[in-house]
Amino acid sequence: METIEVNGKGYAILALLGRGKGGYSWLAEREGRQVVVKQIHHEPCAYYSFGNKIEAERGDYERLCGAGIRIPRMLDLDVPNERIVKEYVEGPTVLELLRDGGSAEPYLPQVRAMAAQARAAGLNIDYFPTNFVVCGGLLYYVDYECNSYMDEWSFDNWGVKYWSQTPELLAYLESQT
Repeated sequence: METIEVNGKGYAILALLGRGKGGYSWLAEREGRQVVVKQIHHEPCAYYSFGNKIEAERGDYERLCGAGIRIPRMLDLDVPNERIVKEYVEGPTVLELLRDGGSAEPYLPQVRAMAAQARAAGLNIDYFPTNFVVCGGLLYYVDYECNSYMDEWSFDNWGVKYWSQTPELLAYLESQT
């Protein structure tokens, strides 16, 4: 079994959870506990520019905590190797629910509450449905990305386009096959 080291601790890699703009996230295990290990990557992204990604993750985590957004707790941060360990929130992503014919409707009040909290803190979060996991009826924002608030990237102006069977979501799903 492949392992990845974070600050001298080995984590057994169980599965790739996904690749985002900033890194790869794996489901991993250490001492019987499942966690997520994120490895920052420096692959180009045509629509987003980054500074220091690992420091941005740290700062964004702190801003999200300060805003009261429900996120997985950061358990470890390995700055030299650009790795993060965070709690694993078990459950389907909102995208998986939609892709499999389900509805995000029950979770709209929760994401709207998060959007209000983010806006009150002067932030936008990435409302794309891969970034939200449902666990025990609660919605978790599992990405740490946030940016200064801009109305065009709010949930109501951008994110909501991907939270039901809209043309935007269907086009995205088609592009993934």
